Amino acid sequence: MDDKNNFKYNMSFYYQSTIIYFVVFVVYLIVRGEFIEDSYKLVTKDPIIYFLGLIVMISLLSLLYNLFKNRHLQLTENSILFIDRFKSKSFLYNEIISIKISTIKSKRISNKPFRLIRIKMKNRRRQLIIRPYDYEKQNELIARFEELDKRIKSTNV
Repeated sequence: MDDKNNFKYNMSFYYQSTIIYFVVFVVYLIVRGEFIEDSYKLVTKDPIIYFLGLIVMISLLSLLYNLFKNRHLQLTENSILFIDRFKSKSFLYNEIISIKISTIKSKRISNKPFRLIRIKMKNRRRQLIIRPYDYEKQNELIARFEELDKRIKSTNV
């Protein structure tokens, strides 16, 4: 696989959330535990411990599932491929009517603009929407879609 045309799914959110939930769980265990005669006794009757443990387990399972799924986007010579461990979906360039790269500026999220790539297809009612933020090397991905947009506009003219 050509690394230039291959964009892995960004897993940083899953890593960060799992680490944060685990740290909160450990800190709560330490604070909630009881120190009796130079020994530490864990309080197991606290429902918050079970709730935090459940959140950590769900976060860890979602991280492992997404690692196992191994999602990525690949731009080939004539198609866009969405690939994971179980399936692959292909969209040919000659079926694309237009590509629109939009920028949404939001003060709530950050000062950086949130970008979307909307692809209008001939044989599809709904547009194909790609969030570059969901993939590693997002600036390179946007640049590749801008090149693709120029290529499609030149063939449609």
